[in-house]
Amino acid sequence: MSKTAANQPGTLPTLDTLVNVPRLITAYYSLHPDPGNPAQRVAFGTSGHRGSAFAGSFNDDHIAAISQAIVDYRRGESIAGPLFLAMDTHALSEPAFTTALEVLAANGIDVMVDEQLAYTPTPALSHAILTYNAANKGKPQAMASSSRPPTIPPRTAASSTTRPMAAPPTPPPPSGSRTAPTSSSPTA
Repeated sequence: MSKTAANQPGTLPTLDTLVNVPRLITAYYSLHPDPGNPAQRVAFGTSGHRGSAFAGSFNDDHIAAISQAIVDYRRGESIAGPLFLAMDTHALSEPAFTTALEVLAANGIDVMVDEQLAYTPTPALSHAILTYNAANKGKPQAMASSSRPPTIPPRTAASSTTRPMAAPPTPPPPSGSRTAPTSSSPTA
């Protein structure tokens, strides 16, 4: 990958930095990680799990396993509040969002998503959780999971999760905010 043009504002991308998005999504669903290969295992860093569908390190299997682990953790910790699920503009965000939603819904988790299934910036996700938790004091508190591309190359993706957040004094929502979470449940 070119070091000069990658992620440089105001410069055109070079051919070696462009990603074939249909192939990336195909790799997400069709490639399966080798558990014996440490580079293809789920590995969390400071911002969650990162990897590349092309390298077998960020695939449907990874997100399904991470989502099931979130379900198991919530049960083990008696976390009963809703889970706010969000996605960003990365090419694998929507497939990962779909995988996570399928696993969470299959396990009966109350999932809150943007009412238009729009991309949700992390600050808007945090604001929605804090607003929900402030309005629901004494009830089970919310937590979040998102599929987003925090300053990472286009060939990679990331998934992160937060614990329930305490609610500070709630400021009014920003004017024009379109992040209005709604509850989703599995459909028959």
